Amino acid sequence: MTVPADVEAGRARPEELTEAPQALVVVPTRELCQQVTNDLLTAGKVRNVRVLSIYGGRAYEPQVEALARGVDVVVGTPGRLLDLAGQRKLRLSQIRTLVLDEADEMLDLGFLPDVEKIMEQLPAKRQTMLFSATMPGQVIGLARRYMSQPTHIRATDPDDAGATVANITQHVFRAHSMDKPEMVARILQANGRGLAMVFCRTKRTAADVADQLSRRGFASGAVHGDLGQGAREQALRAFRNGKVDVLVCTDVAARGIDVEGVTHVINYQTPEDEKTYLHRIGRTGRAGNTGTAVTLVDWDDIPRWQLINKALNLDFHDPAETYSTSPHLFEVLGIPEGTKGILPRAERTRAGLAAEEVEDLGGRESKRSGGGGRAKAGAEEAERPRRTRSRQRRRTRGGVAVAADAPAAATAAVPEQSAAEPEAAPADGAPRTPRRRRRRRRTTTSGAADS
Repeated sequence: MTVPADVEAGRARPEELTEAPQALVVVPTRELCQQVTNDLLTAGKVRNVRVLSIYGGRAYEPQVEALARGVDVVVGTPGRLLDLAGQRKLRLSQIRTLVLDEADEMLDLGFLPDVEKIMEQLPAKRQTMLFSATMPGQVIGLARRYMSQPTHIRATDPDDAGATVANITQHVFRAHSMDKPEMVARILQANGRGLAMVFCRTKRTAADVADQLSRRGFASGAVHGDLGQGAREQALRAFRNGKVDVLVCTDVAARGIDVEGVTHVINYQTPEDEKTYLHRIGRTGRAGNTGTAVTLVDWDDIPRWQLINKALNLDFHDPAETYSTSPHLFEVLGIPEGTKGILPRAERTRAGLAAEEVEDLGGRESKRSGGGGRAKAGAEEAERPRRTRSRQRRRTRGGVAVAADAPAAATAAVPEQSAAEPEAAPADGAPRTPRRRRRRRRTTTSGAADS
């Protein structure tokens, strides 16, 4: 891409400068979008490259204003990118480089139609790059359709065994669902444990496990789809900054999230397939570091795990039955003898999730659960003065106002008027008394005629 520094150095002509984006990076998740943006800002700091992240959950106005001022690189999720492009706020006519990060995940999440619509708006002459840890047939088909003579580059370590990384020590245990929280609490107290990520299949399980770990004394945060974008970014920031050392999340954080210092990955629930398993355990053992991956397989998930084991050619076809008090659990994971399921108070040194502020994103999701909106609403409710005026009731009987202290007998009697007597005109200002109808009883004449 061309930036003003290139013109000043004589590497480009002034007419090559443009305010429209010159590179587009498409990612499947919001968390990955923020991470890629931060990495590109760091890499392009010397050249003063303008990078903008575009994703849902944030207000439109700041993103539209940044696009109007001009950017060089746009990183975004397919939905918001397509939305702004349809409103002609995002110009794609000057794109020279397209990057699809975690391409297989975008296909799994159903983003293929949106990605194709975005690619149709790009210039035909461009450079296209697809990045993915796994390369299924759909990704290869996408490359053949939209790329000209693509080159497949595979970056692996010669020491890697099969599809897994050699410097990740893997353990698989058959565990009971009722004993898993106790097992996780003891695994998190293993010797040499740094940051840890606990993966769950469902949002409800992730929220429940995070609450249980918090009650056991661990500084934990949660990242799942039921949280607002502000709460999700708060948990990730606290995890990166070390205020929280345990992150409980769904597979939304299993793709591309790179946090330095993650030593343990725990699969609280068995992943759906082998691709998800690879992405989960890939959060540790990055950049030459070592890591530990622990998978807890419930009895009902044994068939699913055996399919994963066979696909990846692992040696854990029949995991050993393990409980929180099993001696081999303490031995293989380096857990000190006598460790209980509650973190001692002397080891509770982290600041916790509350020490990280929630950023006000200005979008609709800022008022969702966990995004800070509920707390603000509660504060506004507390500041609002209570109603002091009591409600006044007006008693009437027969259309006439009745005093509160008047006896019931006095107001109950209403003089009856005969049908022939005309109704008296009410005095000026006096309420009109409604006329009461007379009831007439029907009499039979058959008995009198017989007599």
